[in-house]
Amino acid sequence: MEKINEQIREERVMEQNLQLLTQDTFQMKSRCAIRLLTAKLKIADAELALKLGRNVILNIYSRIKSLDSIRDKCKKKGITADYAQVIEEINDIIGIRAVCAFEDDIYRLLDVLSSHRDLRILKKKDYIRNPKSSGYRSFHLIVEVPVYFQEEVCWIRAEIQLRTTAMDFWAGVDHELRYKKGRNEAVLIGEELKEYSQVVAKLDQKMVELRRRIEEI
Repeated sequence: MEKINEQIREERVMEQNLQLLTQDTFQMKSRCAIRLLTAKLKIADAELALKLGRNVILNIYSRIKSLDSIRDKCKKKGITADYAQVIEEINDIIGIRAVCAFEDDIYRLLDVLSSHRDLRILKKKDYIRNPKSSGYRSFHLIVEVPVYFQEEVCWIRAEIQLRTTAMDFWAGVDHELRYKKGRNEAVLIGEELKEYSQVVAKLDQKMVELRRRIEEI
């Protein structure tokens, strides 16, 4: 009985902490961080366009994780402590995704972002050169940007995903099919999708080779 009561208390505490994420202050700071990061990506794209004579970013998407998704991730990570721990340990509450035309442009974009002094890069994960076991490919950055709010500077954390159109298509199909089916079906779908991820990787490589040949003409 004591364990049940303790579990109930922990769930109530977590729910109270999570509700802070829905408050106007947090939401406003998050939206400001998204605007700052979007602007940085556009500036980096413009800088590269001057050098290359073409844009490298095709689309930019953003989102603030839903409360249900945050709740699920807290349970998965075993987070039941205070609001500060949620913000510290869940890095992708704020997410930005930049979709590039070519794979090598992702690394060009990364170099430019790394030169920005007011962008703290906390972690890099290269799932392009080192794909996940599922076949997922993308470059992930965990960053912090300064948001000036109510006479103080708040460094807001976010995840940036850099990927090609082909990678983005594969990831979308993977999410749509794998997580909407039962366990047995998900295994079969996952095996086939992993094969297709290798096709996507070859396509990205061929597109870079084609672009380089065109540039040499």
